[in-house]
Amino acid sequence: MVQVHLGANLASAAGGRTEFGVEAANVMQLFAALRKQYPELKTILERGVAVAIDGQIYNNSWLQPIPADAEVFLMPKMSAG
Repeated sequence: MVQVHLGANLASAAGGRTEFGVEAANVMQLFAALRKQYPELKTILERGVAVAIDGQIYNNSWLQPIPADAEVFLMPKMSAG
């Protein structure tokens, strides 16, 4: 089980939860589990989020493996300006 941490604006779509465990072997499975468990996150995930796995940031890496004991942080993508 991976430990997922959500930023404040993502947490509001997850009933205020900022941290919880999810069973997922890669980023695609993680997003599917999050959409199922917290349907309000679906729109945010579809708009795009940055995924940090054990401190390494991944963008659009749907098949990126997630180690079973990893810490995963989800943050809104930064827009260029």
